[in-house]
Amino acid sequence: MQGASEPVIAADALRSAAPQRGSALEVFRIFLRLGLTSFGGPVAHLGYYRAEFVERRKWLDEHSYADIVALCQFLPGPASSQVSIAIGIMRAGLLGGVAAWLGFTLPSAVAMLAFAYGVQSLGVADAGWLHGLKVVAVAVVAQAVWGMARSLAPDRPRASLAIVAAIVALASRTAGAQVFVIVVAGLVGWILLPAAAASATTAMRIPIGHGLAVGALALFFALLVGLPIARQAVPSHGLEVFDSFYRAGSLVFGGGHVVLPLLQAEVVPPGWVTNEEFIAGYGAAQAVPGPLFTFAAYLGAVKHQPPNGWVGAGWALIAIFLPAFLLIIGALPFWGLLRERAGFQAALRGINAAVVGLLLAALYDPVWTSAVTSHADFGLALVAFGLLMFWRLPPWLVVMIAAAGGSLIATFA
Repeated sequence: MQGASEPVIAADALRSAAPQRGSALEVFRIFLRLGLTSFGGPVAHLGYYRAEFVERRKWLDEHSYADIVALCQFLPGPASSQVSIAIGIMRAGLLGGVAAWLGFTLPSAVAMLAFAYGVQSLGVADAGWLHGLKVVAVAVVAQAVWGMARSLAPDRPRASLAIVAAIVALASRTAGAQVFVIVVAGLVGWILLPAAAASATTAMRIPIGHGLAVGALALFFALLVGLPIARQAVPSHGLEVFDSFYRAGSLVFGGGHVVLPLLQAEVVPPGWVTNEEFIAGYGAAQAVPGPLFTFAAYLGAVKHQPPNGWVGAGWALIAIFLPAFLLIIGALPFWGLLRERAGFQAALRGINAAVVGLLLAALYDPVWTSAVTSHADFGLALVAFGLLMFWRLPPWLVVMIAAAGGSLIATFA
């Protein structure tokens, strides 16, 4: 609900009025479509979100969207899923956040569950159409970098900051380096970049009170500390599983790929799954749309001890995504209050420029380096970029075209 007691986020505006509130069903429908078509990993997901909610539907302006991305870069957990939850909350309240997560997560979770029940026998890991989906991610991320750079790094100081951020991120491919880049960029912006005038702001209400936010943060830390103690005191395999997946979702920085070694250390040594089963699931996770964290559904389903099957998949999914919910609910109201301050707005100018740099670095590695391996791949990436940028085709249609192109390349290679 909207009211005078709700915290207000003030951001540089590309329009003069805040978007109207919507329904959870509307949010679910849109994110379900994105969950079915958003291939390419977390960086590509941010490009899909920007095209859908900034350019097409105008639920957010460019700066507000970039600030949400910056917040989720600060927080541990799956950044693209956290962005989706935040967008859902701002559109339709807490139920909208749940609807966004459910819509975006359900397709890949169902696919990973199906794989756990026997899809391995299809042998599609090296299919050409899958490679085409990797190539289209190059175009999606390039479009996102181009659009965000024009809005968030339009002058020499911010463009230079974005370039430096990209160089640092490429020099040290660690999550710690990304956090360091964002922190330093914020300090640079605070010192060197003037804040926007108060009259150039747009108000967007977030239906989360301070009490609920503090409660969510308290619950996050209570579970993080209490679950390891509880699993030692109570001999329950279900509790062990919940603790392992919750801890993995709580401590990972840098996106979904970083969670894989954490999960491997949790599930392989105790014999919950074999290393061969783990690697097979990792390969399947690269081939489905949506968040890579749905790999947890596969692991929960193939575990050798109950809860496993579809019950284990749901249990693992809830555990690994719960920290993302609690952190977003806890951080959004205070993030909004900070953004109202002129000094913090100046810092956000630097942070937003750094986000552009981080996306630029990710465009090269891993998006480009893992997808473009031949002249034909480069040509397909150019076609996809042209269809997105100049023909303005919807991303889901470009994904289908790229999949067909990947099949043709594999056929005639």
